[in-house]
Amino acid sequence: MAEAIHTAARFNDEDAAREHLESIRWPNGPVCPHCGGTDRNSRLNGTSHRPGLLFCGDCRMQFSVTVGTVFERSKVALHKWVYASHLMCASKKGISAKQLERMLGVTYKTAWFMAHRIREAMNIEPTGQLGGSGAPVEVDETYWGNVGKHTPGARSFHHKMKIVTLVERDGEKRSYHLPSVNHKTLFPIMQAQIAEKARLMTDQAGVYEKIGPSFGSHEVVNHSKKEYARGDVTTNTVESSFAILKRGLYGTFHSVSEQHLQRYATEFDFRWNTRQALGFNDADRAAVTLKNIGGKRLTYRRSGQAS
Repeated sequence: MAEAIHTAARFNDEDAAREHLESIRWPNGPVCPHCGGTDRNSRLNGTSHRPGLLFCGDCRMQFSVTVGTVFERSKVALHKWVYASHLMCASKKGISAKQLERMLGVTYKTAWFMAHRIREAMNIEPTGQLGGSGAPVEVDETYWGNVGKHTPGARSFHHKMKIVTLVERDGEKRSYHLPSVNHKTLFPIMQAQIAEKARLMTDQAGVYEKIGPSFGSHEVVNHSKKEYARGDVTTNTVESSFAILKRGLYGTFHSVSEQHLQRYATEFDFRWNTRQALGFNDADRAAVTLKNIGGKRLTYRRSGQAS
């Protein structure tokens, strides 16, 4: 039976949350974030020391499990951070800052900033190229919101924000917010992220005609002729990922600015790449996020201060 979220100790108790975070970040014992020392760390349990404080005998520095992470120097209780991380990882279409505000009992400003810090932890640097295993790689673009002024009734997507997504069939997804979708912006990304021998699958957009010959094969479905699959040639996977992203942007967040669009796209990529079909559950996904909080700092000023 799945653990009841509202009764889990790590979501309600500071000490239990710290113990949970330490077990994820330090499975083999405490590691000093200042010097990397592991052998001479001791806990400071005196009445004048805050809970969870440790001392490194190598560099003579004090530290805790949140030092050097996106949680560092936060006045928000640690169990609320752990709970917020779980909620964002368990919500397929995302969870708004207003909802976090209500569930965590914090201000909207705090909830908004917490969500962006957690998105930083979800931003995991990709390793390897897509399609190297021989699986097809689908590429497509989608559009969101408006950029600047737009004349009512005008055609084309120039006024929209652009997101290009690369998806390995039954594998990983990588999305990029681009100022425009053309050979100059798209080719360097595809060349870096997709294996040279990969089977590339796209729709009939002209930009892919120029890029396609750089890969093992380029197979196209012609949507203008209502062709959506031809054997295993399809872009249905990447389009399904767009459907989830759009339901989140429209239904959960409502308004996402161009400044922050990449962060939201990365959040949806993370959940896709740790989805149930790949063997992850909500707790696993949250553990991956908490393991990745180290080495990242995001101040309120640098976060942009606005949704």
